[in-house]
Amino acid sequence: MSHVKENDTVQVHYTGKLTSGQVFDSSEDKEPLEFTLGQGMLIPGFEKAVLEMKVNDKKTVVIEKTEAYGDVQQELFHEVKKDQLPEDIKPEVGMGLASKNPDGSEHQFRISAVNNDHIIVDGNHPLAGQDLTFDLELVAIK
Repeated sequence: MSHVKENDTVQVHYTGKLTSGQVFDSSEDKEPLEFTLGQGMLIPGFEKAVLEMKVNDKKTVVIEKTEAYGDVQQELFHEVKKDQLPEDIKPEVGMGLASKNPDGSEHQFRISAVNNDHIIVDGNHPLAGQDLTFDLELVAIK
């Protein structure tokens, strides 16, 4: 039985958990996640964890924040005046917002604070600054 190597396309069932044990994502009751190793489609620690697995292997790995979404970057917090928001938006902490970049792509933000005349938005990935635990099962190597 062969092991996973760079450039293999694989199918993996996974459950991602915070250090508290709270599940933040899972392929349970869904199709397995399919991706090609070495393409940078997933966090580096996830890809490294799948390398060398064989079909039907199961394992649990802890991925440190440096191999996941990195540290929280303070420069990705921005103050935005409420009058710059569309009138139909009632800002609340935790609400997601999107901003268009000059190239037409979008950047996602979360509101981290709401004050009288402004809000603070956070452009970090929601899982930045956290170590993550994944339960993995290699379903197929294509």
